[in-house]
Amino acid sequence: MSQVLENNVDVSTAAISIQHLNHYYGQGSLRKQVLFDINLHIDRGEIIILTGPSGSGKTTLLTLMGCLRSVQDGSLNILGQELRHASKAEMTLSRRNIGYIFQAHNLLNFLTAYQNVEMALELQDMTAAEANTRIQTVLSAVGLEHRMNYYPSDLSGGQKQRVAIARALVSQPQIILADEPTAALDKKSGRDVVEIMEKLAKEQGCTILLVTHDNRILDLADLIIYMEDGCLVDRADVAAIVR
Repeated sequence: MSQVLENNVDVSTAAISIQHLNHYYGQGSLRKQVLFDINLHIDRGEIIILTGPSGSGKTTLLTLMGCLRSVQDGSLNILGQELRHASKAEMTLSRRNIGYIFQAHNLLNFLTAYQNVEMALELQDMTAAEANTRIQTVLSAVGLEHRMNYYPSDLSGGQKQRVAIARALVSQPQIILADEPTAALDKKSGRDVVEIMEKLAKEQGCTILLVTHDNRILDLADLIIYMEDGCLVDRADVAAIVR
């Protein structure tokens, strides 16, 4: 089971294992610490929600987990790969095991839903027929089997986010990182996209870490982690905080 306070855990069996992680922005007199002694262990296959006030460090932590920033101080282990002192090539290899879903969905407007998802398979070693089968399967799974050839401008906000989910999952990553994926959606659409994400991730056996302010979806998580002022709060206190 995931835990915020780590004691001699086996990092080789974890999806994400963090020990004494600190992070800073700026240099010299402008240097500011934004993450403080982060310790976290997430088991494979779990759905974790990371919540807390704006500016508390959630997105910074997510980008470190996603190999989008270099680890400065402490240990960050993703799927058995230590990222402290990792080379650019090692960071790139680790990113191939991670799918991303962002608040703004980041679809390319000149590509259809099918083509946006197809882009995620460009670096995969598979035939065109295999790629086509996988793309159609995942778009059908998110309820867009009749919208595959639609452009983003012809899709609703919820449908665009479903394309983003399909794009993140089509390469069958071992970890999904989602940053405020429901922020621009109404209550029903927001819950729908998270439930779809949860269902597909369980089927594929991957781990989800979802950053959100949306209290309407907290019940979908295996564990809720609360962050404030760059620190993780012990899970024993979370229930009272988010109530």
